[in-house]
Formats: sequence, structure tokens, C-alpha cells
Amino acid sequence: INQLVALRMGEVWPPMLARAIATVDHIAKGRLTLNIISSDLPGMKESNEDRYARSSEIIRILQALWTTEGPLDWRGRFYNFSLPNCEPARTYQQNGGPLLYFGGYSPDALELCGQHCDVYLMWPDTMDKVRENIADLKARAAKYGRTLKFGYRVHVIVRETEDEARAYADRLLSKLDDEAGRAIREKSLDAKNYGVQRQQELRGAADGDGFVEENLWTGIGRARSGCGAAIVGTPDQVLAKLRAYQALGISTFILSGYPHLEECRRFGELVMPRLRAHDAVAAE
Repeated sequence: INQLVALRMGEVWPPMLARAIATVDHIAKGRLTLNIISSDLPGMKESNEDRYARSSEIIRILQALWTTEGPLDWRGRFYNFSLPNCEPARTYQQNGGPLLYFGGYSPDALELCGQHCDVYLMWPDTMDKVRENIADLKARAAKYGRTLKFGYRVHVIVRETEDEARAYADRLLSKLDDEAGRAIREKSLDAKNYGVQRQQELRGAADGDGFVEENLWTGIGRARSGCGAAIVGTPDQVLAKLRAYQALGISTFILSGYPHLEECRRFGELVMPRLRAHDAVAAE
């Protein structure tokens, strides 16, 4: 199992952060990936330009420390320091350090990902919008002579029949007061960012049952900020949806459900065997 650790850029002095990540990477024998977060620092309100400029500088510092053995003299916009020796920050992974995941929708965010990160992680959206996002990020990365992989973060509600899956989706929110849901969403640090606004747009475009397109239900976003939609349906419908995303270029999926353990078991029992069977046929 690989670990995906979320890091808010700027909360830890970069040389110390580089050493801490290197230590964990050695403990995990390389099974470490990082999710870059460029939110405001606690108690501060910054422009998009400043937040992503700081993230860009920190990423460059980390990668320099992970790949340099000798002294490092850094003079940047946000950080200035001189280190006589960088060897303690060398990671177990020798290809430049752990893979960097990143999610964001503003122009500054997309540019940062194209320039520095390895996997662009997107929240639920329509198939057309996913296709559009992938094309945009590929073009941005190409400007820097780079290529990206793509990930998709979504919840899953899978049942033996579609009626059962939809009934459970309805049950999840049957006790939710809309004002309480709004308060939950607005408490989040990212409540006003581009991605959260896009999740709100999806809810606004959904039908009366909360579905914005076939098997993509936006009701989750009524009760939480961030990733606000779920794939809802039978095992075959869930599998078909995942395969459709793969056909667009998605290679990594981060899936969850409510309650987490129970829905993980259902996915493991109902969908995973079909995934494995499909892969076995494709390999033949």
C-alpha cells in the first residue's frame, strides 16, 4: 500500500520538511507519495499568485535537497539560507523524490502543476469537463517539456441493484438540514476556491435527484466541502464509469464512501473481482 500524504506548503521550514519526508520515505521503502496543498497559512489571507509562488519555490527547494549532496545556497522570494551539506535529505526514491500529486483549478494552480508536479488529481466532474481538464493540463506540461499522469477523487455507492444504490444515496442525506450542511462547507479553509465553486456548479446543474450525468450523484457536496460527488450504481455500472474515466486518461483513483469501512468492503466484494477479471481478459 502506498501512502499519499497531504502537505500544506509553508507550514514547515523547507529544509526541515525535506529531511522529514526523506526519513518517512526510507521507513516506507519508497511507498510514499505527496499531495501538494497551496492553501492560505493559518491566520493569513494571501493572493493566489503569492500562494502558488510560495509552493513553487518550496517544491524546487525540496527537489534540490533530495538530489544534492553538497552545499546548497538558496536565494529566493520567500526563503534565503545556506546549508553546508544536503545529504541527510536524500530520499529512498532516487528519481527526484516522491511523486507529487496536485489538485487545483485556478490558472495559477494549473500552471504550477504543469511545471512541477507528477499527477494532476481532479475532483468529480462531467465526462466532457474531465476530458477538457486533461487536455488543458497536457498542454501546460508540454510547455515545460514534461508529461503528467492524471488521478480522480470520487466517492462510491455500489449495490446489487441501481434502485438499492439510489435508495442508499437518498438515505445518506435524509436527516440533513440544508443550513447545517452549508455551515459545514463554509468552515473549510478551501470553501471559496475554484474547485469548491465547481462542485457547487455541478449541484446546480443536477436533476431533481442530484444526478448531473449518468451514475454521478452530487448530493455528497451538500454535506461537505471539497470532493462532492459519488459514482452510484450497480457493480457493472460503477465498473463502466471507472473504465470510461480510464479511457480519457485517468490512471489513478482515490475512492471512498460513507461509512468508510463498510463501503470499502462492498467495493472490494462487488467491484474489485470485476476489475481483476476485466484486466485478466485484457492481458490475454
